[in-house]
Order: sequence, then structure tokens, then C-alpha cells
Amino acid sequence: MTEKELGANRIMNKFVLYSGAAGLVPIPIFDIAAITGVQLKMLADLAKHYELPFSHDRGKSIVTALLGGIVSTKLGFGELGSLMKGVPVIGPVVGMFTTTIFASAATYAIGKVFIQHFESGGTFLDFDPDKVRKHFAEEYEKGKAVA
Repeated sequence: MTEKELGANRIMNKFVLYSGAAGLVPIPIFDIAAITGVQLKMLADLAKHYELPFSHDRGKSIVTALLGGIVSTKLGFGELGSLMKGVPVIGPVVGMFTTTIFASAATYAIGKVFIQHFESGGTFLDFDPDKVRKHFAEEYEKGKAVA
């Protein structure tokens, strides 16, 4: 692993923790917004690390495309966790747990996919979510174990 890649992994690991913390936001939907913000900040920091320009709109489109590519039950796991927070008594506990795992795993997968893309000389402009869906899904599964 190159020094550049090690630095990128440190950035990613920091944001995996931040996204897990964002999953603890007790208000449904606001947690998802916080997680998305953390993921976009991670992409901005990775772009800066690789000396690449970052576009908030392009980053948001890519994150949405990647997350939309996760099997619906996996994505539903995170959304369901967010909505569970509105159920009295047990809902907030279950919701925070599931949303935190989803957020951490998704952020891990996004980070890994982009680190590999940037390491191979790619940029945001030539990133194709359709080409990395399988790799993203594999990294998401690894991310769940990390979470």
C-alpha cells in the first residue's frame, strides 16, 4: 500500500466513525441528512488528498447512485432504522443501532470504492457508478463487519 493510499484510508476510517455517530441522531430523516453530509465531506477530503477538484453536486449524485444500487433490503435496513426512531420506547434504540451500522458500512464502501478509483488515476468526472456496483456491494458487506 502506498503512503498516499494509507493516508486516504485514515481519512476514510475517520469518516466511518463520524457517519456511525450521525446515525445516532434521534430524529428520523435528519439522521440520513447528517450521514449524507458526512459522506460528502469524506469525498471532498479524499479529493483534496488526491489533489482533485470536488463538486458537491457531482459527489451527491454519485453517492445517491451508489446507495441506490444496494439491494433494496440493505438500503431499507438503513431507512427502516431511521423511521424506527419514531416508534415509542424500543424504536429509538433499534433505530439508532440499525442506522449506525448502515451508515458506517455505506461510508466504508464509498470510501473504498473511491480510494481504488483515485489510486488508479480516476477522477469524479470519469467515475461510473454502474461499473463499480458489484465492488461497492462487496465493500458494503465488509463495512458491516467493520461497523
